[in-house]
Amino acid sequence: MAALALVLTGSLTGCYKLRGHYGGPKTYEPATRRLDAADVALPAGYKAEAIAQGLTYPTGVAFDAQGTPYILEAGYSYGEVWTAPRLLRLEPNGETKEVYSGGKNGPWTGLVFHEGAFYVSEGGSLEGGRILRITPAGQMSVLVDKLPSLGDHHTNGPAIGSDGYVYFGQGTATNSGVVGPDNADFGWLTRNPKYHEIPCQDITLVGQNFESDNPLTEDKKDKVTTGAYLPFGTPSTAGQVIKGQLPCTGAIMRVPLRGGPLELVASGLRNPFGLAFHPNGTLYTTENAYDTRGSRPAYGAGDVLWAVKPGTWYGFPDFSAGQPMNTSDYETPKNDPKFLLAKHPQTPPKPAAILGVHSSSNGFDFSRSASFGHVGEAFIAQFGDMAPNVGRVYGPVGFKVVRVNVQTGAVEDFAVNKGRTNGPSSEIGRAGLERPVAARFDPKGEALYVVDFGMMPMTEQGPSPRKQTGVLWKISKI
Repeated sequence: MAALALVLTGSLTGCYKLRGHYGGPKTYEPATRRLDAADVALPAGYKAEAIAQGLTYPTGVAFDAQGTPYILEAGYSYGEVWTAPRLLRLEPNGETKEVYSGGKNGPWTGLVFHEGAFYVSEGGSLEGGRILRITPAGQMSVLVDKLPSLGDHHTNGPAIGSDGYVYFGQGTATNSGVVGPDNADFGWLTRNPKYHEIPCQDITLVGQNFESDNPLTEDKKDKVTTGAYLPFGTPSTAGQVIKGQLPCTGAIMRVPLRGGPLELVASGLRNPFGLAFHPNGTLYTTENAYDTRGSRPAYGAGDVLWAVKPGTWYGFPDFSAGQPMNTSDYETPKNDPKFLLAKHPQTPPKPAAILGVHSSSNGFDFSRSASFGHVGEAFIAQFGDMAPNVGRVYGPVGFKVVRVNVQTGAVEDFAVNKGRTNGPSSEIGRAGLERPVAARFDPKGEALYVVDFGMMPMTEQGPSPRKQTGVLWKISKI
């Protein structure tokens, strides 16, 4: 990140220093992880316990008809490492039993149970995204496939509506609409050099182009020019129309539970990761906002919680949290983020809440029971920043669970590591949370289950996820 993002969150105090990388070698080997629930700070009257550990890249939890927890392992992590994605059943003794194992088309990013079956979002880094239906007996069928999920962001969700549809998010291919050298760093540009953003409806381009290095050739001096919504090295022209299609990138879509045609719900979302229905029936989504990287970096864009209104355009690639990007607020020394689109479908709405810059606010759920408290409020797992790849920060951002009042937009820490500064346990010398990625209440609403992805230090060479360090936490009233 060329510019610096100052993020002081919650009630944490202490001295902050510019954090570039954790240092250390890049490795994907298992690591020793200390666990002590006493290192997790919670409001008075709550307790935490680790009920499963030794997981490899877990991303979701759901409960069958008997209330038994099932855990999702992604099978892929940034850092370009693949393992087998798996659905696991948590046994009473704390051990896990494999229910189903997929191929090498992770990451599996989300899990929900409905009327006798689990629904899984398959990210599809290699073959495209899918929505899978898996029974507790391990029988799998494909609900929808060939989703545009070959880029930076993947097929996410899912959530089941009372209308008989599976809702899911589809992330964008790029950071901010333009394919650049950073996408080679993510690994996919060399695999799919023609891949790019796909609009949900026809768009007209301003014709802004971006010159960058060309990582697809050995010539260090080779330069290319790339326009928005076009393959790497393809310039755009003013007034150029890009035809919309379905499925598209940067959207929420839905498909009938028993299969059928795909439908568009909402568009203009950079990476709609978590989806959940409020007790009043409103669909909400978390959106991972722009990074300070690539050919069109953006400074200071906070993650967002949106109330989803069908048919709405939420602003990608020209707005952040409802605010236009062509202002000094988002400038970096390397880029003035002008509009890419000549016309906008509408003015984006205001978000339900704005979350931390680079916090990676992901899976969440709403409290529905007075026995746990805070009924109607969202509990959001924050994976934590990936500095310096996404931009440098003053102190770690995220690495906790926050509570959001969707009526007021107020955001408060709920589960966070104890210490003078925030951060993953392995960095601050604690034994609590590393990278919370999902939060889900049990069927009775009495306990909040938090999926902790595990240790993933950022080295000079990029993300270094550590196998067998994932944990499932349970938070309940004392």
